[in-house]
Amino acid sequence: MSTVATRPSTDQNRLVSLAEEVSSLARSNVDEVRVISLTSRILALNASIEAAHAGEVGAGFAVVAKEVERMSERIHSLADTLDTNVQTRVRELQGMGRQLLGIRLSDLALNLIDVIDRNLYERSCDVRWWATDSAVVDVATSPTDAHREQASHRLGVILNSYTVYLDLWVADLAGNVVASGRPGKFRTRGLNVAHEGWFQDALKTRDGTEFAVADIAVNPALENRQVATYSAAIREGAAENGRVVGVLGIFFDWQAQAQAAVRGVRLSEAERPCTRILLVDSRRRIIASSDDRGVLTERFEFDAGGRNIGHIERENGVTIGFAVTPGYETYKGLGWYGVLLHRPAA
Repeated sequence: MSTVATRPSTDQNRLVSLAEEVSSLARSNVDEVRVISLTSRILALNASIEAAHAGEVGAGFAVVAKEVERMSERIHSLADTLDTNVQTRVRELQGMGRQLLGIRLSDLALNLIDVIDRNLYERSCDVRWWATDSAVVDVATSPTDAHREQASHRLGVILNSYTVYLDLWVADLAGNVVASGRPGKFRTRGLNVAHEGWFQDALKTRDGTEFAVADIAVNPALENRQVATYSAAIREGAAENGRVVGVLGIFFDWQAQAQAAVRGVRLSEAERPCTRILLVDSRRRIIASSDDRGVLTERFEFDAGGRNIGHIERENGVTIGFAVTPGYETYKGLGWYGVLLHRPAA
């Protein structure tokens, strides 16, 4: 599975950080000016008192003290105005930075889910194509030992070329696995899959143009590996509208390929430690995570607000970018989302 490409980061988070630094520096300096202004006013007040005690001799000094007091009040007023203006513009900069960060995250989320869709579109093509292979059709129609051996050899040849799969199985109409691509690695002899959703859904397809796909799951027969399972009905004579004689199931090595996708998202060195990348299914179940946490065991809830792409800013400072599957060619997608969570740097 190819990695996600996107335009280079302009590190919008740095813009937010710089705005916060400017805000802190400006506030510190304005506070210092206020302290100086207050000290000047106190000194002016004390000078006025001493001038009053001196009577006519201190009259001139009283004028100076009054002017100092007036200037300190003006400085204090200017400090307040400066503080208000700086903080207003800093908040605007912070908002712009968060907005740009959210847009970048949602763009990355869309690129991620688009890569997944394009990859899984190929899987949907593979299963429909291989279901018409003569060896596959023959073993489903007549599972003799010769046909089993021929089909297993043919499936093995396919697996050698398509390394993204764990195994390929042919099942008869009763759900019995009659051939597989890696019989020496995975024990499929005597395995019955009649109860599996992917098998039942394939039997319900109307013709050879249709396929079925199951949710990401752990498959016990494949060493408890995480798989994306695609299936198609095998039809008599490999005809598009032929009688169904069996089912082909193909098992995409989901964990390895999904991890390559989420870890291949192009983040800057500053963003990577602060960003978690997820794929979630239509039920908001985590099906891939850049930190390996919660996969198939946790849900990540967020409100997309009816949007296909966008971002959310949470009160704890976390920015979430998301995008729903757009589909690709004849593959309509499964309602999955690409999600990026960015936490402010400590």
